[in-house]
Amino acid sequence: MKPWRLRAAPDSVAEILPAARFPLLAALPPMAGHNKWSKVKRIKAVTDARKGKVFSRLSRDITLAAKSGGGDPEGNARLRTLLLKARESNMPADNVDRAVKKGTGELPGVSYEDITYEGYGPGGVAFIVKVTTDNKNRAAAAIRSLFTRHGGNLGGTGAVAFQFLHAGQILVGKDKATEDTLMEVALEAGADDVIATEEGFEVRCGVHGFDKLLQALDKAGIKTDSAEIAYIPTSTVPVTDLAAAQSLVKFQEALEEDEDVQAVFSNEEMDEKLSAAAHGE
Repeated sequence: MKPWRLRAAPDSVAEILPAARFPLLAALPPMAGHNKWSKVKRIKAVTDARKGKVFSRLSRDITLAAKSGGGDPEGNARLRTLLLKARESNMPADNVDRAVKKGTGELPGVSYEDITYEGYGPGGVAFIVKVTTDNKNRAAAAIRSLFTRHGGNLGGTGAVAFQFLHAGQILVGKDKATEDTLMEVALEAGADDVIATEEGFEVRCGVHGFDKLLQALDKAGIKTDSAEIAYIPTSTVPVTDLAAAQSLVKFQEALEEDEDVQAVFSNEEMDEKLSAAAHGE
């Protein structure tokens, strides 16, 4: 059995797991769990004006999940998670059904391609943008234009990826599972790390072990607040100025508004008060 333990979210860069025991997680950024929870909260507070785009992205994700793992949610943990997310977002049942059938081939559908873009945004903050598109030329032009318009610079493959850990990242609220139960299930399913935060637990795993871990949590009846293959920053860029924070927020929101963009990851670090002010809260 491999060494494994629960730990609290670190208060400084120095408070990390030993590289010899957890080589992939040896550069954990400060308060990473809290930053991620904040982003999840904002994603869940989507306005009605943006729900059309949310439904479109969910449809693509559902189609891709059904295509890769089958249309039965009982045997496809990723699909089951997406269906629950669709229900929480009040996505029409007909839309969900069509998305699943496109994935299984019961209905004709377009062919999507996954592309990852890397570059630097305002203030030298590193960005990784995950895109799912049926037109890679359109997507490339749109992403390049957004980087340029917001004072950034789109780079090539590997331009900023070295500043991130590519891993499965699952958030579980404290009201969804006890610490002991989550530890036991995650350990047996091959999790690399579980980080305790004020709001819940962040579970990390290797990319190839993500589906297995998600399925184990689902089987144990543990609901997740967020589950994705993420790019987790291993080094961060401090942001303390409101104007700089607002520029970053505008850029990130512009990226997220693009119809092909599925997820945006960045390595800025700002406190909750500044983040709220930058978002106009």
